Amino acid sequence: MKNILVIGAGLSSSYLIKYLLAQATTYHWQITVVDSNIEVAQNKVANHPNATALALNASNNEEVAQLVSANDLIISLLPATMHIHVARICVMLKKHLITASYVSAEMQSLHHEALANDVLLLNECGLDPGIDHLSAMKMIDEVKAKGGSIDVFKSFCGGLVAPEFDDNPWNYKFTWNPRNVVVAGQSTAQYLEHQELKFIPPQRIFTQTEEVNIKNHGSFESYANRDSLSYIKPYGIENAHTVLRGTLRKKGYAKAWNNLVKLGLTDDSFIIHNTQNLTYRELVSAFTPGNDLAQLEKRVCDFLNLTQEQDEFKKLVWLGLFNDTKINLSEGSPAFILQQLLQQKWKLQKGELDMIVMYHEIEASYPDKKEKISSALVVKGENEVLTAMSKTVGLPMAIAAKHLMLGDIKLRGVVIPTMPELYNPILNELAEYGISFEEKSY
Repeated sequence: MKNILVIGAGLSSSYLIKYLLAQATTYHWQITVVDSNIEVAQNKVANHPNATALALNASNNEEVAQLVSANDLIISLLPATMHIHVARICVMLKKHLITASYVSAEMQSLHHEALANDVLLLNECGLDPGIDHLSAMKMIDEVKAKGGSIDVFKSFCGGLVAPEFDDNPWNYKFTWNPRNVVVAGQSTAQYLEHQELKFIPPQRIFTQTEEVNIKNHGSFESYANRDSLSYIKPYGIENAHTVLRGTLRKKGYAKAWNNLVKLGLTDDSFIIHNTQNLTYRELVSAFTPGNDLAQLEKRVCDFLNLTQEQDEFKKLVWLGLFNDTKINLSEGSPAFILQQLLQQKWKLQKGELDMIVMYHEIEASYPDKKEKISSALVVKGENEVLTAMSKTVGLPMAIAAKHLMLGDIKLRGVVIPTMPELYNPILNELAEYGISFEEKSY
């Protein structure tokens, strides 16, 4: 019997665990799901005969090592910064590891040791990063197989609310880690445009957006991801003159969010103490020039160069930032305080569905012609637990886990899923779950 350990049973784990449990009897797997909250893990395994739920303090390396040693494959759904501690233990104990997170410099440094120990450290095997790599590399390899080269590569992805449940003025609800949404755009973005290296500093991330139109699905806006350049070499598109990766939102989101940035409410660099004594109105006043609390709305509008009739201002009002409601926290950074508020306002309610949108644009040159190729993926969730986010993040990892356990994947070291050995079987099986791209060339 093969043993698989899943560390973390949060929002993105539902479909992954469901898939593994469905395969466990067929392939004689024993699945162990661990979380800091054992009830969360127990709910996910649902008394399956081939599964065990345990509590784990993931910061305790001895506890982690004990669990890793008893399993053949580890799937880490921990926060990205914690993967490295698990990875070091996996390499030492010669156990394979799969994550959905970006490869950090620390993770990459384990490559040669992992090779020497016959260990695969497969990262970036979720949605974005993950399905974007799988689908993009298939397109790129098909162009190259026909004798072409890539001139332009653009890739966009967003986790959104399904249109029929899009009922708030921000046109957004949380379907994944809220913190990642709140602190997005706090690093300089870099990309390539017409062979020129381009930078967008944090204060301009949400003002320098691009419109993305997807046939049959409408118009979106995109803000640039932190680093588009690091995928030029792995994708083999060194001759491309334009390379950009971005995050999708409904139109109008970026301008409104930028007002929160300008106010300072997304700052995560310092802690405000005794916030239980503050109201949200007093918090906003503390970040706004002037002192007259009764005139706060006018002060904010003057500072942001808005009027109270504009939608951008109405979105701030809708969040409750001008209410006399006490902040239910003893302390926190401005970003953390904002996150707690948004988790109430942007919560996906029971019965509501989320939606994933991914879109690639490629321009290619051949000896005798040029070609444009677009590829669009739209996936809706099944319910508020089996979300589209959970499905698209979890299934690529789960399918990779199956093929690794069956011996179909021979790759070792630190790897991202850009090779046919990975993208072909994963994309083929994803299509069986309704995750497939609509591709057009013109």
